[in-house]
Amino acid sequence: MNWLLAILAGLAAAPFIREALRCPVSDARKAAAPGGFATLSRGTTYYRWRGPEGGPVAVCVHGLTTPSLVWDRIADALVDQGYRVLTYDLYGRGLSDRVRGAQDSDFFVRQLEELLTELGAPPKITLLGYSMGGAIVPAFAARHIDMLHQIVLIAPAGLGHDLGPASRLIANLGLFGNWLMLTVYARSMRRACNAERSLPSSIPGITDVQVDQINDRGFLPAILRSLRGILDEPLGDEHRAIADAGLPVLAIWGETDDVIPLACKETLSELNPNAVNVVIDGAGHTLPYTDDPTVVAALHTHLVRPDGLRV
Repeated sequence: MNWLLAILAGLAAAPFIREALRCPVSDARKAAAPGGFATLSRGTTYYRWRGPEGGPVAVCVHGLTTPSLVWDRIADALVDQGYRVLTYDLYGRGLSDRVRGAQDSDFFVRQLEELLTELGAPPKITLLGYSMGGAIVPAFAARHIDMLHQIVLIAPAGLGHDLGPASRLIANLGLFGNWLMLTVYARSMRRACNAERSLPSSIPGITDVQVDQINDRGFLPAILRSLRGILDEPLGDEHRAIADAGLPVLAIWGETDDVIPLACKETLSELNPNAVNVVIDGAGHTLPYTDDPTVVAALHTHLVRPDGLRV
């Protein structure tokens, strides 16, 4: 009996030991990155500026598992139109620090507040969010309406998203959920990412970048904290506040998105009847890198720069 208990204890402990033995993001990877690093109150944040100094500023917030690389094609298109574009890695992803603590809306809003202050970003920025970033953006906007010119939500979470039964179990099962995150979720994420390899992508290697993060110490715990944090928060009040303030909102949806179902568009319309909604026919959840030409076309049509010029 003792040997059986020892085996079971070893199996239970193995995922936690494996996570502890994973390597942190290396200095060599950081040194090779084209951007810079800002030291904020909770840790270091990787960021990258593109475009002409003095241009209207657009800030892009990525999602749950895709680091800021996911914005490359859209950021380049905005630069072509004269924007000064800022992308950055959320804590726990990409090259930013793996920070402990709850990853609720306060956590992500504070990171963005501190980053904009550190970098001296001007007022009246355009703020774009993809997937989980589409939950962070309204949380930030509701608190800082005066800082913003307009917001863009691409396949946004926080309006009735469905991350699947495994994610729901993991988020609600306490310590056992932690164990499942390090075992079941890691395998599930690899399968989901590998299934996207057949999709045409404008960002070479985006699948490998996502999958490789699993091997970085702290990445999987960060995902879990977000599942239990901002992705479990209702954002109705934030969207109503944005509507009441009259802040322009453009929302872009994938017709066949199985992560952020198209029904979320109706929820947004109920909360903010003035939001402009664009649906991309036949598109799934990977809009920034599989359907970026259509996303960029929507930005061309609907965005207006602070100087009054169309994008």
